Amino acid sequence: METIAVIFVGNRLMLDDGVAPLIYDELVRDYRFPAHVALFDAACMSLDLLHVVRDFDVVIAVDAMDGTEEPAGTVLKFAPEDIAGRAGAMQSLHELRLVDLLHSAVLLGFEAEGVCFGVQVENASPSSLCEGLTEPVAAARPILRDAVLAELVSRNVEIRRADGTLFARDGRRIQE
Repeated sequence: METIAVIFVGNRLMLDDGVAPLIYDELVRDYRFPAHVALFDAACMSLDLLHVVRDFDVVIAVDAMDGTEEPAGTVLKFAPEDIAGRAGAMQSLHELRLVDLLHSAVLLGFEAEGVCFGVQVENASPSSLCEGLTEPVAAARPILRDAVLAELVSRNVEIRRADGTLFARDGRRIQE
């Protein structure tokens, strides 16, 4: 059974960049995951997360994105190497990217599969610190959450709702 880490990257005080931490809160509150799945509210991607690559087979990153050439609120699934480190290309709002973390881990002898989910932000640089999301990103939040849950379900993760009822098993969502 593969071990899976889901890293939620974002700053709650930077408008749309706070979307991933809000999804983290929702998943922790509303769902229960088996022991081989761990959720991390990471704030920003950093080398402090090298232990995650060491300890898990799969690392899923959830982040706000810019430069996708898609409308604000568009949810994307992509490979870690698809995020460029140059202006004008699809990029995380943070300096260290999942691909950088994975490459750094390889130098230490650790390796994990990486998968990324993101949402195109409306405002990547708010003029002041503020909590909340713009309307398009707020509307996309449940879609992004469901994309992460669908990825876990596709990997045969048994997910339960907080009340203990089964949400998904054996690669299938349980119908209500």
